[in-house]
Amino acid sequence: MVTAIVFIKADVARIPEVAEQVAAIAGVSEVYSVTGGLDLIAMIRVAHHDDLASVIPDHVNRVPGVLSTETHIAFRAYSTHDLEAAFSLGEEQGF
Repeated sequence: MVTAIVFIKADVARIPEVAEQVAAIAGVSEVYSVTGGLDLIAMIRVAHHDDLASVIPDHVNRVPGVLSTETHIAFRAYSTHDLEAAFSLGEEQGF
């Protein structure tokens, strides 16, 4: 499994639509809206390094409203927490 973190700058008026379209792309596991100098962060998880060439330049970069991207490829994972379990725990406790 290859993981890439993609920083996305988007047309501010289109951030929700851009996020939804990026999230619908095969290989994109999560999309977060964030504060700071970026608008969105997308987590890409694919089987092979070469698959990134399809997902990012062929699909993410072509979503209308994406102005620029910066990709970071992960070497190692030091945390393997279960995001779904973490969110369901917060819901149970009223967070």
